[in-house]
Amino acid sequence: MKPMTTFQTFSDSRDNNFNLIRMVAASMVLVSHAYPIALGAGTIEPLTTLLGVKLGTLAVYVFFAISGFLIAQSLDRSSSVTRFLVARVLRIFPALFVMLMLTALVLGPIFTSLRLGEYFSSGDALNYVLHNLSLAFLMYDLPGVFNANPYGPAINGSLWTLVYEVICYLGVLVIGLAGAFRNRTLMAVALAFFAAGYAITVTGPGGIAIPERLTNLADLGLPFALGSAFYAWRDRLPLNWGIGLALAGGAALLAKTAVFHEALILAVSYWVFLLGYLPGGAIRAYNRLGDYSYGVYIFAFPMQQVMAALVSPMTPALNMALAAPATLFLAILSWHLVEKPALSAKQHLARQLSPD
Repeated sequence: MKPMTTFQTFSDSRDNNFNLIRMVAASMVLVSHAYPIALGAGTIEPLTTLLGVKLGTLAVYVFFAISGFLIAQSLDRSSSVTRFLVARVLRIFPALFVMLMLTALVLGPIFTSLRLGEYFSSGDALNYVLHNLSLAFLMYDLPGVFNANPYGPAINGSLWTLVYEVICYLGVLVIGLAGAFRNRTLMAVALAFFAAGYAITVTGPGGIAIPERLTNLADLGLPFALGSAFYAWRDRLPLNWGIGLALAGGAALLAKTAVFHEALILAVSYWVFLLGYLPGGAIRAYNRLGDYSYGVYIFAFPMQQVMAALVSPMTPALNMALAAPATLFLAILSWHLVEKPALSAKQHLARQLSPD
């Protein structure tokens, strides 16, 4: 009898389609943002009418599902907490810092309606970099920049998800240190606690007003938790097209119910790994290019706002067509000049911080 194909059948290899899937997801965010950036805040994009979920939100679920699996795997295989944390910091912050500096010191001065002396004397350029590096206290505007744009002056509306990504990393670290990835009973308990917190946050029992940050964390934490659960049960969880179709069909049948959102996230999360592991052959050649998805994610919104400032009137399609090449160019530079060198230094930096 042919052995069952599981997540573990493929998870020990780095030969997968995740770079390509993340790139597609980052491009989906660009497409999603093109509508409000070109036509104004509140503009409804086509997918929202169909599924009740923005294309960009769906893309973020894809990112978080992949991260849940790979971050759990990274922690499980890491020789120390220091190495794990160094790897996470180097993946997020070097490229983010460069992007913020370019935004505050190049893009801002070019597009501000103020005199350069006024722009820099306000101190907001420095504050913009520091606030956004914190991830928790985001600052969206720079003095006099993009004030006349249809969407308004917000320069980078994509950064809000990063703090939730980091919180999820820390959650994985906590349950990993407790032994959850070596003890499935502990993992089940951790998931049960998450499910209870998710249910309370989503339903808001007794009319309790739930802070937006908690609802965002629950929403993005769900695909991340599913990805982590897939990793924990990787040797027992089958991976096949039939289950994927069943989950997609189940979500479709639940479209008018209160649990459609969760069914959709479950289906999307499972399909991420179907497409990440099963298609092989020529499609894997994409991995030779590099991982440009993070650069696309953090540079797209500023570039889309730049195009909206330069061209008026603007349509969503034109915004995509103009912003995509510039975004890709910056993402390629970011990967080869910043992200890849930073990741290459993680072992050395970890040894310096934890020489034992």
